[in-house]
Amino acid sequence: MTNTQASTSDDRFERGLELLRQVGGQERPAVLDSLADIAPDLGRLTVEFGYGDILSRPGLTLRQRQLATVSALAAMGNAAPQLRFHIDGALNVGCTREEIVETLIHVSVYAGFPAALNGLGAAREVFDARTDLPAPAESAPAPTGDRFERGSAKLAEIDGHAGEQVIASLRDIAPDLGRYIIEYSFGDIYSRPGLDLKTREMVTVAMCTALGTAAPQLGVHIHGLLNVGGTETEVVEIITQMAGYAGFPAALNGITVARAVFAERPGD
Repeated sequence: MTNTQASTSDDRFERGLELLRQVGGQERPAVLDSLADIAPDLGRLTVEFGYGDILSRPGLTLRQRQLATVSALAAMGNAAPQLRFHIDGALNVGCTREEIVETLIHVSVYAGFPAALNGLGAAREVFDARTDLPAPAESAPAPTGDRFERGSAKLAEIDGHAGEQVIASLRDIAPDLGRYIIEYSFGDIYSRPGLDLKTREMVTVAMCTALGTAAPQLGVHIHGLLNVGGTETEVVEIITQMAGYAGFPAALNGITVARAVFAERPGD
């Protein structure tokens, strides 16, 4: 390794270490010690790439990045220790208990109730271990009015024509599924006040990318994120971040979907 290469690697490590300390709340991040006896290079690469390269990028706030990571890990359902770490990290960078809980409730739409319930179980463990959190806020009142009408209005606000096409495609085979999408996903969940629509669409893009099985839905929600104030840069940043949590194939496939969506919106 040349001196220039060594200097660059050192810079990435130090930048990543500083950010990991901020997220993890520890002077000596546990990932370094936990891997020291078996794969110390992986610990270094986690710091350099995951934090020094990716999370230090300027396209998203740390709050947005942590909620995206929490939603993706909960949706995938295969990384409970890392989910607990990033729930704790979300608190450390300014997310509230209520925002984290709402993000995990939102997971139920895209990864199912078991993933959401397990995510909330992880959140409970983190919250119980923290003595610095304020008391939970009172539950917000449930949305009122007809669920289908409320959901239809929210679907139109977020996804516009793309969402309407999804519902229309189900009329000849599973109209009840289309109705459930409107009533539950948009009438019950998206209408809740715990997260703004932009944040909801950000975590949805993260989940659909990380799951790797939902390219059409990812396209709909990239449109949706752009419709509610997100930018192409933010879309690309969320998908790029998923390389660290769901792998490069998932991120590459997500970028392919994003490219097609951007091409459909030349006026943005």
